[in-house]
Amino acid sequence: MEFNPNNNVVKLCLQGMGMEEAGQPEEAHKLFLHAWNEATNDSEKFISAHYVARLQKTVSDRLSWLETALQCALKIDDDTVRSAFPALYANIAKCYEDLGEADKAKKNAELATSFRDKPSDKGPFYHGTRADLQIGDLLTAGGISNYKPELKMNHIYFTALVNSAGLAAALAKGNGPERVYIVEPTGGFENDPNVTDKKFPGNPTRSYRSQAPLKIIGEATDWVRQTPEEIQQWRERLAKNTGEIIN
Repeated sequence: MEFNPNNNVVKLCLQGMGMEEAGQPEEAHKLFLHAWNEATNDSEKFISAHYVARLQKTVSDRLSWLETALQCALKIDDDTVRSAFPALYANIAKCYEDLGEADKAKKNAELATSFRDKPSDKGPFYHGTRADLQIGDLLTAGGISNYKPELKMNHIYFTALVNSAGLAAALAKGNGPERVYIVEPTGGFENDPNVTDKKFPGNPTRSYRSQAPLKIIGEATDWVRQTPEEIQQWRERLAKNTGEIIN
């Protein structure tokens, strides 16, 4: 499953999140239900059910929608969705705890813990930049953040989605051409906590980070280029983001 921000169900969920942030939960709920009714596959149903669940007024209704989201996720069971399992099982466990069903709460809490391990994603992996690099070069942590120039990054970031890397390249500082390198982690890596379970459940952009270097093993040339207008919109969104970067 590849995350697509242009998908109609995703757009409806984004609109719903906007209504939530604006303090209009009832309007948000309508949009999330609209997304659920528009959903035509397990991926879309998983995402929309996740949002419908969090605006339920009773624990039992919330649990029902969370379990619906879980059943859809289990049918997909790929790296994009698997990263959502810890939070999903933990939320289900909390519902059972609130309902006084200790055994079911414990079982789901244990399942949440069992999925909190290293990502199973095998790639290929990509890193977007404007730097002119060569095969065999190493990308290392310690660079300056593209989004907060005062911040020195403790990790090197990469993704398994070439289009996401292309967007990162377009947003990167510098005047050079956009470059997307195929990279190989030389050490362990983790889900990027800045995106995992933030706006969308799990790690739909398959974004990762590592303290170990990334080795460049090739260069990708085929990805969806953003228009200048789209790039400007992305820059404006990032400029409005006041959240802290988990470094």
